[in-house]
Amino acid sequence: MNDVDNELFPAPSPQGSTKNALGPQPWPGNTSSSTEALREILCDNHKRWHIFFNDLKFHNHAAHAVLSLWSLGADENMLRKSYKESCEEQRPSFPSPQPITRDNWTEHLGDGDYYQGYLNFFKEELRQYKFDYGRLLEEYVFSSRANYSSKASTKDGSQPLMLNRFLAGVIHAFIHTGLGLEFGLPGIFIEGLSLCAVSTADAPQLFPSDMFEDEDSVSSGLVNRLTAAVGLTDPPSPNGKAKYNGMHAFEVIGRVLSDSALAPFKPKDSSNTYQDAIESHGEGIRRCVDQWDIGDGTDLEKKLEELIWSAVLLYGVGGSQKDKEFNADFFFMHFVTSSIFLPTVFSTLRNKSSQIELLKGYLATILSWYIAQGRPSLDLRRFFSDPTTVVPSPPEPVPSYHGVKQPNPWLTIIQATVSHPDDHMPKLLRALANHAVHLGSTPRGAFALVKDLEGVEEIDGTLFLRAAVLTMNKVGWVVGELPLGGVWDRDGFF
Repeated sequence: MNDVDNELFPAPSPQGSTKNALGPQPWPGNTSSSTEALREILCDNHKRWHIFFNDLKFHNHAAHAVLSLWSLGADENMLRKSYKESCEEQRPSFPSPQPITRDNWTEHLGDGDYYQGYLNFFKEELRQYKFDYGRLLEEYVFSSRANYSSKASTKDGSQPLMLNRFLAGVIHAFIHTGLGLEFGLPGIFIEGLSLCAVSTADAPQLFPSDMFEDEDSVSSGLVNRLTAAVGLTDPPSPNGKAKYNGMHAFEVIGRVLSDSALAPFKPKDSSNTYQDAIESHGEGIRRCVDQWDIGDGTDLEKKLEELIWSAVLLYGVGGSQKDKEFNADFFFMHFVTSSIFLPTVFSTLRNKSSQIELLKGYLATILSWYIAQGRPSLDLRRFFSDPTTVVPSPPEPVPSYHGVKQPNPWLTIIQATVSHPDDHMPKLLRALANHAVHLGSTPRGAFALVKDLEGVEEIDGTLFLRAAVLTMNKVGWVVGELPLGGVWDRDGFF
């Protein structure tokens, strides 16, 4: 082992994902050699590189890629190849201007120059907390004082807004932290918290001060904001169909689609459509999310499941517009890559108030990106009636096994994904495959009682396979060394 930090980078274990039934499990394929290579890579990345590879705060994805590949069963050669390619664009790490302490930790939030300082700070805090990930998250991301405090403010006098930072930058700090929790890797976890600290609080309108309440008041104070919502209680469900007490996340999406005040607009600055959308529609988006009923007796696990469905629906159905090539939107794709960590992060949190903050903050964030990219229509009936999107179509002949081609379409997809040169592909397809494991058997009509979203009765568990096939057909099946087809779309739906 080449100088691997055994404390921060032990052999990965799925300890985080086992806390929740929807959590992911590794695919077969990892070995002692691939695990040793993974640990060496993660430790080298931790020591050598900054979390941003340029001044625009573009993220270092090296750990995301190799952990996803290892989880899909890639061998050590694939891991080293991925990391070598990633290293070509990274920026060396450098010391912070001064140390970060408990007394000054809020003063330098959002400043990438202090990444190393936050890394050292959270490493010591994690030790002080006896490697209790949940306590550290509660204290530094979800507590009221980590977001709004008269005593804790940044250098420019603004509020800490750590939950905003956790979900900012297309949800990257959440993703990074989630990887640390899923695989039981303290080094990745503190990298995620440090990334959170140096990320920009880009959407304060989505995270108002009354969102952060103590555990005792969550079922009264926070839920009182929902009393204006329509249809909070549905009648008993006929014909064995699912019953929904309160508003479903699909209904929130339907209302966002039908709200003329949230109609697509040509952004003022096409290089930052998200910021334009937040400035124009942030408060309206927050009002829509406040209608999502999470109160006394609410099954939060079901609300978590609603978010997973919603994240994939916006990416897959939103990208599938009539008579057009599939739009594999780069930003919507991150809805899916982040959604795989929702069960793990959710179950790591102890307080119900923190779990609710996570669910609402996540929904508000993906809806904001949905509007920022043009609020594409969701033609559910057309999407779920297309027979071509449930069968993978690789360009090379598919071998037949006992007269059957592709007896399991997911095996064809994952095999191509592991060797794909784009580092987002293993993250996306791993998430879709995991969701298909848990939710793929959902029958048509399961959401028939959900209101306000046209065609909702057509949704079934093929959503995840369809999104995977559409992605492979657009972003490219691998033939030899090069991918066929195009790259991720970034122009939106204007």
